[in-house]
Amino acid sequence: MNAFENKRILIIGFVWPEPKSSAAGNRMMQLISFFKEKGAEIMFASTASETEFSEELNDVERKQIALNCTSFDDFVRELQPDLVLFDRFMTEEQFGWRVAQQCPNAMRMLDSEDLHCLREARRLTVLKNNPFDLNNDLAKREIASIYRCDITLIVSKFEMELLQTHFKVPKFLLFYLPIWVENKTVNLPTFEERSDFVFIGNFLHAPNHDTVVYLKEVIWSLIFEKLPETKMHIYGAYPTQKIFSLHQPKMNFYVHGRAASSFEMISKAKVLLAPIRFGAGIKGKLLEAMEFGTPSITSSIGAEAMNGDFLGNGFVTDSPDDFAEKAIELYQNKPIWLQAQQNGFEIVKHCFSKDLFEDTFLAFVLDKFENLEKYRNDNFTGLLLMHHFLQSTKYMAKWIEEKNKQ
Repeated sequence: MNAFENKRILIIGFVWPEPKSSAAGNRMMQLISFFKEKGAEIMFASTASETEFSEELNDVERKQIALNCTSFDDFVRELQPDLVLFDRFMTEEQFGWRVAQQCPNAMRMLDSEDLHCLREARRLTVLKNNPFDLNNDLAKREIASIYRCDITLIVSKFEMELLQTHFKVPKFLLFYLPIWVENKTVNLPTFEERSDFVFIGNFLHAPNHDTVVYLKEVIWSLIFEKLPETKMHIYGAYPTQKIFSLHQPKMNFYVHGRAASSFEMISKAKVLLAPIRFGAGIKGKLLEAMEFGTPSITSSIGAEAMNGDFLGNGFVTDSPDDFAEKAIELYQNKPIWLQAQQNGFEIVKHCFSKDLFEDTFLAFVLDKFENLEKYRNDNFTGLLLMHHFLQSTKYMAKWIEEKNKQ
């Protein structure tokens, strides 16, 4: 069904997608593939520089754009997209007013990735010992961005509920669309064929950096004491010097850097360890662990929005001592391991399968296309915020533009 045939979609990326580096990159490629499958013509634009790990984006036009520059106005006015997808709220802040001004009839869609304000509130509580404050300055920016858009994609059911109850965002502005898994049949190693523990994550993402430091400095010695022959393998793109400094072969703690294949690294491990202390959204490493048949131990924040009403893919605990005990138990006890693995398969099937979301997402977007004016009129707060946003951001951007000419 080519529902988006003759539709032109502009995606403004926070970065160029790197699906082998992060869950965010994988998420963006899923959205691109979805719209391409439905017949859309796609243009991907970003202010960021491409890297050697950026996806090639076959059959997608590419455009380098500049901040605070009228060249974007000329570009988007000539393109006249039917839909503009903002990758994270920061890109909407930067370009949303220009899109609204030059292409007022274009649908504006925001892919939140996760609630940045929730992640930041938790970070400050853990690292700075601040009181938990969800109504922080980041929230004021992020929620305003959600109101200004016609659709915001949310990856977590917990965050869907939070937006509606705490921030009073109307449900018709939100659509729950997690990172999905396509049903594939693969041969996975057995319990006996697997060994060691694993963690994987992009280290530009602060929760991953903190998790590995915490894992090494607080938890690993408790596991190593009981399982001295077992190794801990750390993989991830963009590791810092701090992360590399944790490499300690005498303690069987190995920092490898970027993984060539997350499937290979996760599926050959017996257990994935992810004592995540702050964060939000879907945890790609935990989803891949379930997909690849690898049970996991994580925290309550790590497990948030990952299981639905199903039993988890292992254990959940926030106590370092209990975390180590559960990791050892899961590693050694085959019946418990097998049950955890089966739980993970059930979660993937019933909570993250692409088939669960494809048709409803398509219908939601098509309904917005057909009734865009009505939905915008129903969202008076969004109209108000866009009005003031156009005035304040427009003149700030023009001031910066003139300053840059000097």
